Amino acid sequence: MIQVVVTGIGLISSLGNNLEESWQHLIAGKSGIKLYRPFPELQPLPLGLIGDRPTELKNLTRQVVISALQDASLVPPLPDCGIVIGSSRSYQAEWEKMARWMYEEDNKDKLSPPSTSSPPSLLSNLPHMNAIAAAQLVGATGIVLAPMAACATGIWALFQAFNLIKSGRCERVVAGAVEAAITPLTITGFSQMGALAKTGAYPFDIHREGLVLGEGGAVFVLESAKLARQRRAKVYGEIYGFGLTADAYHTNQLDPQGKGAISAVKECLHRTHISPEDIDYIHAHGTATQMNDSVESKVIQSIFSQQVAVSSTKGSTGHTIGASGALGVAFSLMSLNNQILPPSVGLKEPEFDLNLVTEARESVINKAMCFSFGFGGQNAVVVLGNGSEAKKS
Repeated sequence: MIQVVVTGIGLISSLGNNLEESWQHLIAGKSGIKLYRPFPELQPLPLGLIGDRPTELKNLTRQVVISALQDASLVPPLPDCGIVIGSSRSYQAEWEKMARWMYEEDNKDKLSPPSTSSPPSLLSNLPHMNAIAAAQLVGATGIVLAPMAACATGIWALFQAFNLIKSGRCERVVAGAVEAAITPLTITGFSQMGALAKTGAYPFDIHREGLVLGEGGAVFVLESAKLARQRRAKVYGEIYGFGLTADAYHTNQLDPQGKGAISAVKECLHRTHISPEDIDYIHAHGTATQMNDSVESKVIQSIFSQQVAVSSTKGSTGHTIGASGALGVAFSLMSLNNQILPPSVGLKEPEFDLNLVTEARESVINKAMCFSFGFGGQNAVVVLGNGSEAKKS
């Protein structure tokens, strides 16, 4: 049986410019969310920006991919390495700039001066080109995938990479998700839905206001346990398996009974031969919207005991949309490695009868679950272990 392990992680978020910095700030209870006004035509609102202004997808991808390779002690080129880099919004920011340029060109007699002298390149900003750019960085000449599955993109990308290794197609895959989604259209769209918070993100809190958009990315080096042992690589943990379902209920609302999410969790447990009692920690999707937190609480309560520890890190990083599941997996792996439960930053007064972590604390953690629930009812769940079994095999 082929076992899949994580040997490298690259992560950048509003909490920090690397994995360790983001983790240390998270367990210290800090938040990268601040009030910004990145676009003069829109009102100020809380955002999880990496810098003082929205970052570019190309730069962010380059940084996290290089960080992951360095962390895994790998040097390009790696021609036999698979690439699976997802993004929910991909190059939307560049497309919005292109639309603005076209509008200004059509009205150049009325507008002066134009905001840009030339349009962004169409072909270099197609949705899959971010994965192609990652392949160029890695020097990978094999399979390249670019999944898009709303907020479930990050875990979906890891599932595809996991299958490539399990099936024997690849022994190593660079996989994850990157999101630079702070754009006028993204902000306006979530605002019109009434989903945006006005002051901050407070997952599972009785006074929660909605989600806070954030930007960031997490990319992993996945390898067969055999290859990792051969090169004596450090191992963050083992990926046991996934559960993937669709609600087929609504374009942007969860099934109020959480049927699809419950099915995803049960499928994941069944496929991995793990019982609910074996799970020590759940990294919840926890968007801080009224509906998500309520439905997700029902899902957890219907399957797990009240003892399982639960937290959402979106009160620290903001909701990084397609990258959120990838960040959640990275923080879950750090939790397994450090035996520390990360807190739900922003949570002051819990609404739900769950074992919610409000402050970081030490705990025995052998297996963790990470949830992602995307628009359109895309449900993705993954089980992670500390890698002890893979190291012994």
